[in-house]
Amino acid sequence: MIFKAVGEGRPYPDHGRTTPRDWSEIPPRQVRLDELITTKLELDLRSLLSEDSTFYGDLFAHVVEWKGELYLEDGLHRALRAALQQRTLLHARVLELS
Repeated sequence: MIFKAVGEGRPYPDHGRTTPRDWSEIPPRQVRLDELITTKLELDLRSLLSEDSTFYGDLFAHVVEWKGELYLEDGLHRALRAALQQRTLLHARVLELS
């Protein structure tokens, strides 16, 4: 299994970080793919297969830590690409919510 679980939607409260600039304040760190719970059920294959998929966005996935769980909010295509390359770790910006 690639992820800990596949979820649908965000179970955590709104955190107010909506722009790449908001997220850029959080330093990236490594997270294990098998500890992540997705917040999306579907993925656009064009995003997964595109070589320049991060050209206009953040280079790092966005993860929210809430109640001891790690939720992959943005960057599902990055995580799947890492899994396809047989990597178990992903660099992500992790926002810790209390």
